[in-house]
Amino acid sequence: MNSVIQNAEERMKKSINSLDSEFNSFRTGRASASLFDKIRVDCYGQPTPLSQIASISVPEARLIVIQPWDKSLLNSIEKALLKSELSVNPNNDGRLIRINIPPLTEERRKELVKLAKNTAELSRVAIRNIRRDGIEDLKKLEKDKEISEDQLKMGQDKIQKLTDKYVADINSILDKKEHEIMEV
Repeated sequence: MNSVIQNAEERMKKSINSLDSEFNSFRTGRASASLFDKIRVDCYGQPTPLSQIASISVPEARLIVIQPWDKSLLNSIEKALLKSELSVNPNNDGRLIRINIPPLTEERRKELVKLAKNTAELSRVAIRNIRRDGIEDLKKLEKDKEISEDQLKMGQDKIQKLTDKYVADINSILDKKEHEIMEV
C-alpha cells in the first residue's frame, strides 16, 4: 500500500516540476535566463542547448547578455534566437549578444495569463489522473486480499490529501506567475 502512495506522490511531484519548467519558459516583461532553456543552437552539426555553449547573464531587469565560449558560434546563436518563439531582437557586437526585453503590452499580458491558467489546469488534470490511478491500484490490492478494507480507506484518504496538497501548490504557483506577468 505504501508503495502505491509513494508512487502517486512521486508522479505528482514530477507534474509540479513540469509546470514550474513550463512557466519558466514564459516570457514576462522581466529578463530571465530561463527564457532560453528550450533554445537549441546548431553547434558543429549538433542541436545543443544554448546554456551548454554560452553563459547567459541578466545584468539589468530588461537586458540579457549571451556570451558564447566559442566566438565562432555567435551567428548560429543569433539565428537560433531569431527562429525561436520568443520574438526577441538579438544585438550581435562580434563578442557577445545583447537582448533587450521590451515591456509586454496589456493584450499580450492577458494572453499569457490565459495560457498560464490553461497550463495550470492541465497540471491539475494530471494530478487528478494520478489520484485515480493510485486509488485503482489500492482497490486491486484490496480485491487480491493484500490489504484490508480499512487499509484501502486509509490509503484513499492519504492519496486524496496528497491530491489536495499538490492542487493547492499548482494554484499557488499560478497566482505567483499571474502576478509576475501582470507586473508593469
